[in-house]
Amino acid sequence: MKPKGQRHLYALDLIAALALTAVYVGFARMTSDDGQPAYTGPPWLGCLIAATVGLPIAVRRRWPLPVLVAVLTALATASLLDIPREPYAAAGLAAYLVGLAEPARRSVPALAVSLPVACGAVYLGEAVVTPAEDWQGAVGVAGLVLLVIGGSWGAGFTVRGRRAEGAREQRRRAERALDEERLRIARELHDIVSHNLSLIAVKAGVAGHVAEADPGEARAALKVIEETSRSALAEMRRTLGVLRTEGAPLGPVPDLDRIGSLAAEAHRAGVDVDLSVHATEGLAEGTQLTIYRIVQESLTNVVRHAAPTRCQVIVEANAREVRIDVADEGPPSVPGRTVRELPGGHGLLGMRERAMMYGGSFEAGPRPEGGFAVSVRLPVEGNQTT
Repeated sequence: MKPKGQRHLYALDLIAALALTAVYVGFARMTSDDGQPAYTGPPWLGCLIAATVGLPIAVRRRWPLPVLVAVLTALATASLLDIPREPYAAAGLAAYLVGLAEPARRSVPALAVSLPVACGAVYLGEAVVTPAEDWQGAVGVAGLVLLVIGGSWGAGFTVRGRRAEGAREQRRRAERALDEERLRIARELHDIVSHNLSLIAVKAGVAGHVAEADPGEARAALKVIEETSRSALAEMRRTLGVLRTEGAPLGPVPDLDRIGSLAAEAHRAGVDVDLSVHATEGLAEGTQLTIYRIVQESLTNVVRHAAPTRCQVIVEANAREVRIDVADEGPPSVPGRTVRELPGGHGLLGMRERAMMYGGSFEAGPRPEGGFAVSVRLPVEGNQTT
């Protein structure tokens, strides 16, 4: 069945086939300058040659190589029988499709055979079998035929190469999009797991430490572990559901309205958070998610490496940029406590990637007065909703 987008091309091929057949039927009936028929063979043979030259062009898109063989054979026969010659237009049409549709391992040998056959038939017909030109004129006509067939094949081969390169580029774009989506999902999973497991680990340590001395505090810690675990499982199911099915139920995308819950979770893990969010109305959903994840990862690092401690979170936006600053005071000075381990690994890398994705800046490092600070700047231009 013909593709809908190519039906007009098949119709054009049919018109060209009928026109070429009619032209060659006329050639077979032409007379020479002395009034005698130029072609002296039986009429049925002339009509058969005309049909073989023209009609196969109608199906050249379906069978390029067989059409080229049939048309070239008919044209060579016409040249040897002194049916008036034209520059092998039918062979050019067939050769174009061979260069376009056939792989090089078949189209190149086909061209290598077609050119000497066509040029040889033209030269023999013009200068030897039924002389109508001197050898120089015959060579000129043969050269014209070579240009028609070779040029047509070359045009088809060039178009095929460009289409193949376009298809490769499209595949590369699809692969890049897939890699970016995998990276996005990996970042989301990392943020979910890292944040919630850090809270669970801290509270589990508290519960184990005070289990005998303060059962009430231990029960409170276990309650936080239970709530955090359920929240983490729910977020994981929503994220993984996207991978399983397109129709998976999705929860709301985290935005700035939920930053307060991050502060509350950090507080339950022993971090006193001073949260300040100003002038963030109208930010695009993607920007809000980026801010949320950066604050989440920053607080996760504070809980993991400095709790119990105090932490200040500032999120402010103006006409030019969004400013995100998270700074903690560091772990309390307790005799025998080891020096704070600086955060590293995928957390800081993920925050940097999120900032770079929006053309922003990212800085993180120890503070001179103690503790650790994360500073991110995101441009506002193009990241606001209308």
